[in-house]
Order: sequence, then C-alpha cells, then structure tokens
Amino acid sequence: MSTLAGDGLTILASAGCIAAGAGLIAAIFQRRALWIVYPLCLVASLTALLVYGAVLIGAEVLVARLPFGLPEIGLRLRLDPLSAFFGVIVATGLAAASIYGLSLDRRTELSPRVEPFFAFFGIAMNVVLLADDAFTFLFAWELMSLASWALVVSRHDDAAARHAGYVYLVMAAFGTAALLFAFGGMSGAAGGYSFEAIRSQPLSPLTAGLVLAATIVGAGSKAGLMPLHAWLPLAHPAAPSHVSALMSGVMTKVAIYAIVRIVFDLLGAHQQWWWAVPFILLGSATAVLGLLHAVLDGDLKRVLAYSTIENIGVILVGIGMAIAFKSAGLQAAAAIAMAAALLHALNHSWFKSLLFLGAGAVLHATGRRDFDSLGGLVHRMPRTAVLFLVGAFAIAAMPPLNGFVSEWLLFQAVLAGHALQEPALRFLTPAVGAMLALSSALAAACFVRAFGATFLGRPRSEEAASAHDAPLMAQLAMGLLATLCVLGGLLGAPLVVSLAPVLEMTAGGRLPVATDGSTPFSLIPFDVARSVYDAPIIFMFVVGSTLLTIALVHRVSSRRTRRAPPWDCGYPEASPITQYSASSFGQPLRRVYGSTMLGATETVDMPAPGDMRAARLDVRTTDYIWRWLYVAPADALMAASIRLNFIQYLSIRRYLVAMFLVLVILLVVTVGGD
Repeated sequence: MSTLAGDGLTILASAGCIAAGAGLIAAIFQRRALWIVYPLCLVASLTALLVYGAVLIGAEVLVARLPFGLPEIGLRLRLDPLSAFFGVIVATGLAAASIYGLSLDRRTELSPRVEPFFAFFGIAMNVVLLADDAFTFLFAWELMSLASWALVVSRHDDAAARHAGYVYLVMAAFGTAALLFAFGGMSGAAGGYSFEAIRSQPLSPLTAGLVLAATIVGAGSKAGLMPLHAWLPLAHPAAPSHVSALMSGVMTKVAIYAIVRIVFDLLGAHQQWWWAVPFILLGSATAVLGLLHAVLDGDLKRVLAYSTIENIGVILVGIGMAIAFKSAGLQAAAAIAMAAALLHALNHSWFKSLLFLGAGAVLHATGRRDFDSLGGLVHRMPRTAVLFLVGAFAIAAMPPLNGFVSEWLLFQAVLAGHALQEPALRFLTPAVGAMLALSSALAAACFVRAFGATFLGRPRSEEAASAHDAPLMAQLAMGLLATLCVLGGLLGAPLVVSLAPVLEMTAGGRLPVATDGSTPFSLIPFDVARSVYDAPIIFMFVVGSTLLTIALVHRVSSRRTRRAPPWDCGYPEASPITQYSASSFGQPLRRVYGSTMLGATETVDMPAPGDMRAARLDVRTTDYIWRWLYVAPADALMAASIRLNFIQYLSIRRYLVAMFLVLVILLVVTVGGD
C-alpha cells in the first residue's frame, strides 16, 4: 500500500475541481452560466468512472493525507476496491443525470436553485466514498444531505415541496447524529478518528452492538429502511426528475456503502452471528411493505420511490445473509450473499435511474404524474415507452435482464441457509425466502400496473392526448441506462468476477469461476452440479421461442381481417374513463393486504336510480408507521409544550424557587450516586 496518493486520486481531485468550478460559476453568474454545469459534470463523472473502474479491476489501494481537517489527523482519503465499486455506481448515475440535464431548455427549465447544488451533490457523494477518517466522512455526509435538501426544495413555492424538504432535513439531521454516535463509539476514549485507528480499537460486545444499532439507524434512514423511510416518498416526487434519479438510484447506495464499510471493515473483527438478524428482519419487512405501498399508490414518481424502499430491503437481506454465513465460517455462501447484495445495488442504480428519467420525460410531456390523468402514451412517446418497459422488466426481475441476476443469486444464498448452525437463523431463512418471493411477485404486479396505466389504453386527459416524446438527449440518457440493464443481465458472470476484490475484502471468499465445460458467461454460485445460470442461452431461448411463436401464429391463423365491435362491459358509449385503471388493477391486492397492513378503506357513493349525480369511490390508505412513529410523538410533544407553556409566565420568586428545587434534587442524586 502506498503512503502517498497515486495518479488516481489526483485525477479524481481534478474531476472534483471541474465540477466544483462549474457549480460556483453557475451560482455566481446564474442565468448566464447555468448551462455549463451538465457538460462539465459529465466530463468529471466520466473521468471518475475510468479511475474507479481501473482501481476496481486492478484491486489497488490509494491513500492520501492532506494537511487540513482535524488536528494531528488531517484530512485522509483512501480509494480501495470497495469505495471504487460504489464509485462506479455514483459516476454512472451522475453521467446519466448530466446527459438528461443537457435536454433541459436553457431559457425556461434551468434554475439557479438546481444546477449549482447538482454539482456539489455529486462531489459530496464522491467524497463520502473516499473519506478515510470520521471527520471527513461526516462532513461529506452532511454536505450531501444539505445539497440534496436544497434540490428537494428547489420549487419552494410548492407547499408539498416545502413539507418534503422539512421532513427530509429532520430525518437527515437525525441520521447524522446517529452516525456521529457510531463513530464516537468506534473511536473509543483515545479519540482515534482515522479509520486506521478505528480498525485497531478494541471494543466490548455491548459497545460494538450499540455502534451497529447506530449505524443501522444513521445509514438506514438515508437508504430508506423502514421504519425510517418517511422522507423518501415525499422527497423523490418533489425533486426534479434527474435529481430524483440520483437520490433514489445513487444516494441510497452511498448509504449502503456506509453500512458495508462500517460493518465489514471498521467493525469486521467484532462481528457476531446475531448481527445478521436485524438486517434480515428489517430488510424482508421493508421489501414487502414498500411494494404494498407502491402497488396501491396513484402517483408515478411516488410509486418509484416506494419501489426503492423495497429494493433497499432486498440489498439489506443480502448483507444480513453474508454476515450470517461469514460468522459461521461459510465463506463461499457469504461471498454469494454479498455478491447478490452488491450486484443488486449496482443493478438498482441502473434501472431505477432509468425509470425516474422516464417518469421525468412523462412529466415533461404531460405535466402530470398521476395515473388517472395518463394513458395512451405509447403512441405519442414510443421511444420513451420502450425504454421505460426495459426498466420495468429489469426491476420486476425478468430474465435475462440485470434485476434477475442479483435476485437469483440472493435466492441461491437463501437456499443455502440450512447449513447455518444457529437455530434462529435456520428458522429465519425459509421465512425470508417466502417474503422475498412475495416481494418479487408484487414487483411484477406493480410495474405491470405502472406501465399499463401510463402508456397503454387511451389518454385520460387532454395533456396525455397532446403529449410528445422526450428530447434527444433525454432519450440518450435513458438509452444508456437501458443498455446497461440488458448488458448487466447478459454479462452477470463477468460482473461478479470483477467484484472478486470486494468480496475478498468483505466476505473473505469469492464465487467459483466457470469450469467443467461451462462458458465464461455461466454464473456458478457453488458448483456446476447444484445450479448454473447462463444468461446468453436464456436470452437465445427467449428470442427464439418468441420468433417461433410469432411465425406459427401467422402461419396457422387466417390471414383474413375480421372486424367486430369490442366488448363494452355494459357501456355502449366507449369513454377513456371506463377503461381499466390503476385503481382497478390494485383492487384485489388492496382488499387482500391493504385492509390489514395499510388500513385501506373503500367508501362507495352510489346514487339511487333516476339520480343523475355521478357515482364516487373513495379509497384511503393509512401509513401506520407514519401515524404512530412520527405523528403521534409529535402531537404528544406539542400537547406537552402547550401544557407547560405557563412556565414562561412565572414570577421571579417562583423562578428562584424552581431553580432552588432543581438544585436540591441534583445534590440528592449526586450524593446518592456516591
């Protein structure tokens, strides 16, 4: 390991200076210079992507120490395979968002409230990955939170955006406080805040457990882990769409990086088997509940936000399984689980960014994002529809796209759970497998519903009827991500091979390479006899069977055109409002799961015969976590503050008496403690 920074850190610093310069110029000159942000951020992100890729493939470690920061510690930077892998995620997401930003109208859509903070948001995420001491990490973490908060409230005249920004800022401050507690616990009484000192710091099991809990709370709140997800479905719809793509597809992965860095690196020597339990339980519950919210919601961007919560749950289950296998000495199974978690983090950054950019194109063309005002866009936005469909297939884990590869690996790890020695973990793994299977089915239903309500059928509003396709640069950004989704599915095995340095660093093992006649594209979790996934063969089978079916249908069926009136469902005058809607699609799931888990209620107002008043169906759902974990304590605090409001009106004599009583109580407590 070198003691000075190599060329890689110098290049990254140069790329950061380019982005910072673009942000400063845009902030100073505003309208005259906002357009430079996205081209320079694109150059900086592509440069960083090359450096991160080279370090990941070469398994290098670059270290630098700068003479400012904390006294006697300075500002430490470190680029190793783990930070390089997540750097690839950040750089790719920034590049796609920057390309999408090039499609914005320079006269009407660029804003001094967005473009300057866009650059600093990207810089902050990269510095979090490079930080090698607690001060640098927390400083960059807070800068990332503040920059993203400024982007969320960029439309400050919107009450919903202000509310989303308020909730996000409170949750971000709460998460940073928890991480501050975690780093304080890891540094110990000596106060060694460099990561090198933290790794060698001995911790008691109680202290290590408290640090783990603080890490889950601090980083989990940023990732969207339930029940700390309250900000996410509010902030993502409020932010500009390319910012939503960064926050959902990229920033949540920076939070995953924080968890992996602390749990597997800084606390690696203190791991115990029970550490896996909170990750597995919270992750599986997050996956199912996130999708239940998504499948019942009527806002396109909010559906995508809830879907992000589900995918974060899937990633955390993989991390939990990796901890369980590693603690049991099963390095091969631990490598499979960690590979599934890391690969799903990469895949999610691609298809979720693609879907948010597609939602942005829909919003740009129609000005609407509610399903009841969309429909029929496949005829007016055909390229966007195809690219969105690729993302929908990928997030629904349909083979041979990339979402299937990582979820298939995770199921392979779950199936190996019988080898665990702890009874609690052996009991949990089949239950988790069932919950993951349920979440996969709900994901497919969710995105059939989202794509159908948005692009199929007939337009439900004038805005949808007059929509137009996305600008060329927006299509290019979505096309880049869609290509990555396809290639990530076909080249899943080479991607896992490239993760070998990260797997060695975190799980202590790696997946076996292709042998025994297998192709280089064969993904082998344990051995060839147990399971093999060969994506190109699956792809050729899907394409071949589809073409064969089309040929047979055209060959066997009659060539004569037959016309008949469509089934009108009892409505002879066809109208767009009578077609199958998103609410109709979600009704069975709402009645099965929504009434118990989300408090869904239906109120039907059906006029009597002869009454020409329109019928009305009112559906309401309740987020119990929001009600009891956030609203109820806030109401109790407000009620207590109102009841104690009389204190500020006391006389001076009563204030003195109160101070004297408090002093007496403190003296009694102190003497009793001695």
